[in-house]
Amino acid sequence: MKRLYRMEPPVVRIAAKSGMDAGLQSTARIAIIITGLILTLAALDQAQPLLAPVCLAVITGLMASPVASALERVIPAPLAAATVVILFLALIGSAVALFSMPMSIWTERLPEIWHEMQRHLINWRTALDTLGGVQEQIRTIAGGKAEMTVDIADNSAVEEIATLAPALMAQIVLFLASLYFFIATRHEIRTSVLSLCFSRRSRLRTARMFRDAEWFVSRYLLSITVINAGLGIATTAAMWLLDVPQPYLWGMLAFCLNYIVYIGPAVMAVILVGVGLATWDNPPAIFLPVGAYLTLNMIEAQFVTPQVIGRSVTLNPFFVFLSLAFWIWLWGPVGGLLAVPFLLVAYAVIRNAFPAQPAAPHLAQKAVKKN
Repeated sequence: MKRLYRMEPPVVRIAAKSGMDAGLQSTARIAIIITGLILTLAALDQAQPLLAPVCLAVITGLMASPVASALERVIPAPLAAATVVILFLALIGSAVALFSMPMSIWTERLPEIWHEMQRHLINWRTALDTLGGVQEQIRTIAGGKAEMTVDIADNSAVEEIATLAPALMAQIVLFLASLYFFIATRHEIRTSVLSLCFSRRSRLRTARMFRDAEWFVSRYLLSITVINAGLGIATTAAMWLLDVPQPYLWGMLAFCLNYIVYIGPAVMAVILVGVGLATWDNPPAIFLPVGAYLTLNMIEAQFVTPQVIGRSVTLNPFFVFLSLAFWIWLWGPVGGLLAVPFLLVAYAVIRNAFPAQPAAPHLAQKAVKKN
């Protein structure tokens, strides 16, 4: 009995040591994962000038893939890719030409809008004085200064444009080149990736990932484009009925800004408040343009978009918001455009990597045979 009693402490120490080693291994794995995430974020941030235009080109190519596939039935793939790029450039050039004239007019009226805003703020002085008194008391309690100094940097706009122009042109060229080569070689890229899969099961799963990612992104972006066009037309009609100058300008802005969910409509609402200040004097009429737009946007977001896109491409709004916040924080406005498509690609990958139920084998086989 004494020998048995003497053998127990080493066994306990070995078990405790094993548990400690397992805990250290788990902590080391977590530390490696956190370090990898931090390094990935740093790499994405530093490589933004290179990765952002390339990713935007890939997403645009996925959206234009149905058009390219239709053209490839009658012309070779390189010529079809060049045609898609030319059509894209023509569309962007037409939009810039339509925007330039009315935007220049409203840019010249910015001092007038600012003056009208100041005048209306003076009329609402009572509420602002109350707010200012509360703010001053809070600053006094917090030990801060009641005065606020605003420093305006006297930098030349011409110098800033001259500095940014080469980098911007390089990114535009990179985007167009990436768009052309992705559309022209998308089938070869898919075939090369599938050839790296050794097992038939992984090959079928990878083929489904490609198929779903292209289908989700193209359907979402094409559907959103049609919906945004309808919203732009409705906004133009509403501004025309309200006698707002250049109504088609606000329709085009509503069309473009609606691609950036949540933030785009908010920016559009702020712009229309300024338009109301420059157009009318009485407060109720000032908010007519923004009220009409928000009503149309609510109808689009709550009724039209769910009906057109359907449940198959519906994403959780919380994840959409997180993706939008993350990519805008990382890549700015370009990240806002790519947030939802990136989320759709991630959804397609996760859906096929961890399938809830076995997919129909004949669909996967068709996808593999096609490639």
